[in-house]
Amino acid sequence: KSKGTKVFALTGKIRNSGLIEVPMGIPLRQIIYDIGGGIENNKAFKAVQTGGPSGGCIPANLLDINVDFESLASVGSIVGSGGMVVLDENDCMVNIAKFFLQFTQSESCGKCVPCRIGTKRLLEILERITSGNGRDGDIELLEDLANDVKATSLCGLGQTAPNPILSTIRYFREEFEAHITKKKCPAGVCKDLLSYMVLAEFCKGCGACKRVCPAGAISGEKKEPHKIDPDICVKCGACFEACKFKAIGKG
Repeated sequence: KSKGTKVFALTGKIRNSGLIEVPMGIPLRQIIYDIGGGIENNKAFKAVQTGGPSGGCIPANLLDINVDFESLASVGSIVGSGGMVVLDENDCMVNIAKFFLQFTQSESCGKCVPCRIGTKRLLEILERITSGNGRDGDIELLEDLANDVKATSLCGLGQTAPNPILSTIRYFREEFEAHITKKKCPAGVCKDLLSYMVLAEFCKGCGACKRVCPAGAISGEKKEPHKIDPDICVKCGACFEACKFKAIGKG
């Protein structure tokens, strides 16, 4: 049904980013791999968020969907402003939902209660989950509130703002559950749920991690396995990046 062409801003974890003009109905896979050149650093494709901040996230198993108004709407996303943000295996979908909601919540004009208050409450729940304080029932609460905001807001911003939440819960519910029940971020993105440790069997005692630690949380003698003090560690990840022996664990 959708005719003509559409311009998209292809960005994110993609080799070839930029503005592209494609015919309506083109398979999403063709955009990501033929035009975009695939995922940076040979990482695994995880999802693509289409339509700007109010769009939904489309997972890998739907890569063969056609890009048009009707098809994207059927999987919980939109064509919208033409944004197309590619996500890889290292992205946390709970954090992604929070990131996009932060924008739409700040853009709410405040005229109607569902958008003004509803998006704020949604953001508070997501912030609680990503900080390790998620509660049983938070996922269902997010779904109920998101659907209420979507159904009762006066304008398009409020009506589409919940899309990132609803789509990430729909396709990546296990990540929300891990944050809430296990207090873990599977992608290792949410700092409050992270911990760093030295893997003694791989540590050469070179001191590279110790030298870059801004908090002085790493101790150890030369050529001996080092240790990270979790009470001092600020979870910046500098040690993880500095270690060429993969002796820093993150979990």
